[in-house]
Amino acid sequence: MSSKKWWSVIGAGLLVVSLAACGDDDDAAAGGDRGGGEELSGTITIDGSSTVAPLSEAAAELFMEEHPGVQITVATSGTGGGFERFCNGETDISDASRAIEEDEVAACESGGVEWEEITVANDALSVLVHPDNPINCLTIEQLNAIWGPDSTIANWREIPGLEGQFDEQLVLYGPGTDSGTFGYFTEAVNGEEGAQRTDYENIGENDNQGIQGVQGTPGGMFYVGFSFYLENQDSVKALQIDGGDGCVPPAADTVLDGSYTPLGRQLYIYPSAEALQRPEVQAFVRFYVENAATIAEERGFIGLTAEQTADAQQKIDSLLG
Repeated sequence: MSSKKWWSVIGAGLLVVSLAACGDDDDAAAGGDRGGGEELSGTITIDGSSTVAPLSEAAAELFMEEHPGVQITVATSGTGGGFERFCNGETDISDASRAIEEDEVAACESGGVEWEEITVANDALSVLVHPDNPINCLTIEQLNAIWGPDSTIANWREIPGLEGQFDEQLVLYGPGTDSGTFGYFTEAVNGEEGAQRTDYENIGENDNQGIQGVQGTPGGMFYVGFSFYLENQDSVKALQIDGGDGCVPPAADTVLDGSYTPLGRQLYIYPSAEALQRPEVQAFVRFYVENAATIAEERGFIGLTAEQTADAQQKIDSLLG
């Protein structure tokens, strides 16, 4: 949860907007969703997770269709890189595939940036392999044996429990260290965020490069957000994951019922208090949350539970009135 000081800042901003809007009720009624009796205009800058980016891009496209005077840009510096820019006051909203961390909270406090965390979708972090790979399920222990910082496994036959089942060179593709997916996966699988072997093909924030690597490599493996799997399911295979209670596939129902563990996760946006003083940002954040289900479905994400939806809506109502 962000600092409580920002509520007074938002309240003051909303008061100014409300007073301005009251000055021209007829224009507001004729023009639909307007700020201060005028068409919404301005720019909104978003950066962060490459996993969340397609979701924010869809929200931005739909919003700009209704409000052509607003220009929204969505960049992909990774969750960590996005928070760095956000806490420096360079962006209005930060996309994140993991929750903000203590050092990032401290950086935002140092930069005078106050924020709120809003869940906008769910995700099944998916472990992808070549479609001809005969292996269908891996345990978390096996993933740890493969991806652990001290691992030297170079062939599928060397993976514990798979001896002799698949004789193929193991080629690993993974995101860069600024990626929230990297942070989430390493903590869930290796028990410590950032702890991972370094001899892998680092694709940075270019998730499509990892997909292409697996498509062309019989022994390839890549972990990525669920939407990228759905987009490419005809040419890659997602492994089932055994988190201790048997093999479970990545899917909407297994994430929402909690059985796809520990690789089911939430996806977030972090709007800043300063940005939310501007009517175009207020309108966009409300639009994002109110249309989260439609946006998630359009881009292959997993929608929110009823409880998550109510929580997100309550935050928006508290923030924006």
